[in-house]
Amino acid sequence: MVMAGMRESRAMRVLFLLLVLGLSGASPPPEPVACTRGTSDCTVTNAYGSFPDRAICRAANATFPRTEQELVAAVAAAAAAKRKVKVATSHSHSFPKLACPGGRDGTIISTEKLNRTVSINKGKRLLTVESGMLLRDLIKVAGDNGLSLPHSPYWYGLTIGGMLATGAHGSSLWGKGSAVHEYVVGLRIVTPAPASQGFAVVRELGADDPDLDAAKVSLGVLGVISQVTLELQPLFKRAVKFVTRDDTDMADKVAVWGGLHEFGDVLWLPSQGKAIYREDDRVHVSTPGNGLNDFLGLRAQPTLGLLTARAAEERLEENGTDIARCLAARLPAATSELQAYGFTNDGVFFTGYPVVGFQDRIQAFGTCIDSPEDGMLSACRWDPRIRGGFMYNSGVSVALSKAPAFVADVQRLRDLDPAAFCGMDAKRGVLMRYVKASSAYLGKAEDSLDLDAIYYRSYTEGTPRAHSDVYDELEQMALRKYGGAPHWGKNRNFAFDGAIAKYPKAAEFLEVKDRYDPDGIFSSEWSDQVLGIRGSPSVVRPGCAIEGLCVCSDDTHCAPEQGYFCRPGKVYTEARVCTFGSARPIDEL
Repeated sequence: MVMAGMRESRAMRVLFLLLVLGLSGASPPPEPVACTRGTSDCTVTNAYGSFPDRAICRAANATFPRTEQELVAAVAAAAAAKRKVKVATSHSHSFPKLACPGGRDGTIISTEKLNRTVSINKGKRLLTVESGMLLRDLIKVAGDNGLSLPHSPYWYGLTIGGMLATGAHGSSLWGKGSAVHEYVVGLRIVTPAPASQGFAVVRELGADDPDLDAAKVSLGVLGVISQVTLELQPLFKRAVKFVTRDDTDMADKVAVWGGLHEFGDVLWLPSQGKAIYREDDRVHVSTPGNGLNDFLGLRAQPTLGLLTARAAEERLEENGTDIARCLAARLPAATSELQAYGFTNDGVFFTGYPVVGFQDRIQAFGTCIDSPEDGMLSACRWDPRIRGGFMYNSGVSVALSKAPAFVADVQRLRDLDPAAFCGMDAKRGVLMRYVKASSAYLGKAEDSLDLDAIYYRSYTEGTPRAHSDVYDELEQMALRKYGGAPHWGKNRNFAFDGAIAKYPKAAEFLEVKDRYDPDGIFSSEWSDQVLGIRGSPSVVRPGCAIEGLCVCSDDTHCAPEQGYFCRPGKVYTEARVCTFGSARPIDEL
């Protein structure tokens, strides 16, 4: 058994080394909107190619406006027909169905072609862009003009409109904090209107307009954002260093780390008992260095390598031992550390820490969407056109004041069976970022520690994951025991059940929603459930807990025919998770 595990580990090691080398070309991911007859009979999905419920989202048609005038016409047509409409952004990474109008007769408005710079005022440090502009291009425009967006998500294949819809962020408690919406000082949004106003109007919201606090984290239910104005800062440099320590004191350290370093974060590898601390701060612009951040995991990867790696991962998941899975899990972290997590000091070579570079070269990455088309010889690792990486992506924010106790509880859970966390380490562990309290109605209610984890998902519906009970207990612990809030663009259905009650200004948001879109043109069954208007986002049916669509309350919600039954959590005993083992009724345990 040990020899088999070693052979699996060697195979995974060779594959991983092939993957991190990447190629000079790439096949960028497909756009989320695809239509079979011109702009009719369309489907919309996300970058992963599947929503949590695995259902296909269909729409009657799609429109691709190139100007604000065309955008107004698209909204007016939908409002006049009382047809549901949703906005889809380029390279959409929203895991929940925020971009699905529901049913088959809705309309999709794609902002793919609304991707230009509208204006830039260097003196006032203001940049106005269309809502479909990618973060990659926004960063470049700012940098070329001697300016910086102070904080942003790490993946630059997101649009500014998509980031505002989901409250996307980086990591910082300093200044205004790490969320992109904190730097929005104005926007233009197209909303439905009465027939007397042509069925659609453009609302211009300035920094002093109270409605801006609703629109800058909108979930896409207010209308279509046309343009966004951001207040930037002079272009600056950062110095980055990664330090690996054991995690024995991490529960105390996470509470203060965000205050010590402006861009600090923590990457936790629970099964290995390690924490990788990012020391990341501004330095004077004259500090030598032209460093570059080109994260290994978001470079183009050889398609054959992705296919082979997924096949090996499936064998480990279905038939592998904990020993084999844990041996394989050590490789990604070790290789990433050896290659400085993709950082170089000059854009080519890594010569040592700290890596010093300009903000526009350090803050975000994602070169797998940049390279020339190569006929699918290589791709982003999650590209749905190939049987490559297929995963769940969960994000939960826990109040910073509760973070030490939460981390300590997870360590207790880990200590019961460290091998149960190897699958998490195989996906580079748990990324912990800092998010500051926001004035946005659906922004963070208080300073928070955001936990981001990626983990294995089967292509076959209803297939349990190894140690899925531990992962689900961790999430329920964060959400329920510690009152955590789910990331609007991540997580599975159960995480959103009751989530709106965690936002003190939810009523103010709903009041704006009712004024902007009284007929609910931009609402869907999903958004109504998430906002607590009607229904629940949980889907209760046989096997629902295996898919993350519900929290189990009955064995049928798991996979009893495969030996998985609904049981209490091990540390957070109020959790209900699908555990492999005893078939005894839950009330006897």
